[in-house]
Amino acid sequence: MGGGWVRAGGRLGRQARRAGAALLLVLALGLGLGVAPAVAADNPELLPDHPTPVIDLARSFTDAQRASLEEHLSQVEADTGWKLRVLTQYERTPGLAVRDFWNLDERSLLLVADPRGGNLLNFNVGDALFALMPRTYWVELQTRFGNQYYVRDHGEDGAIVDALGAVETCLERGGCQVVPGLPTEQWVLTLATSILGGLIVGFAAYPRQPGRTVEWAWVLLLSPLWVILFGVFGVAPIVTRTSDLLPLARNALGFAGAIATAYLIAQNTVGRSRLSGSEGGEG
Repeated sequence: MGGGWVRAGGRLGRQARRAGAALLLVLALGLGLGVAPAVAADNPELLPDHPTPVIDLARSFTDAQRASLEEHLSQVEADTGWKLRVLTQYERTPGLAVRDFWNLDERSLLLVADPRGGNLLNFNVGDALFALMPRTYWVELQTRFGNQYYVRDHGEDGAIVDALGAVETCLERGGCQVVPGLPTEQWVLTLATSILGGLIVGFAAYPRQPGRTVEWAWVLLLSPLWVILFGVFGVAPIVTRTSDLLPLARNALGFAGAIATAYLIAQNTVGRSRLSGSEGGEG
């Protein structure tokens, strides 16, 4: 196996296990290997007696689903030359034997689905795929589709198929920096940061001296903060993952509404008392 194979490791529950996994990953990268611990054994007797892109030892798919996925992945390989392979396992695994069975190379992706860890999905990624999708892409792919909540809602079969679908979309595009699509929970986070950025602008803009409407100096002074909240965390995750304008419009409205709300509150509380005190002092 080539030196570009790495594992996007799952989340571990305890500190000791996290430290151990990190050490194993560093050692694996240093040796030029990245085979997931889940396939570290070698049990060729578990391999099927016929060529197939799917080995479903954990029974994550029905027979019809497995046959459909096998046909689809075989067609993808015939059309594009990319090898997408799926191994599901629980207590039994063919381990390293899958490398020779599938002749895994730099144009191969092996998705290993094992529900025993904190995350269902692990990926062994060939070097050619890393040229199109960076390491952060595979970590995001794992955390989005392999987490226990997604698996609970969509099933193991749905999580596997959806992860493969995201990879195929990026291969059709010629590569991706982030996983396509905007999950609801991620959009809610971008909306929250957009609103927080708007609140900062509104409180910064309220007038502090008579005759002024907007304190632009304060808005500009705090611009690094609200630009990061609205632009980097509120807008960028949307435009890089979807062409849908609706979540972008909602975030913009949330940002503008927060500005207006914070401005009016600050103007009628802090601003009014400040101006009254200033006028009283002059009198």
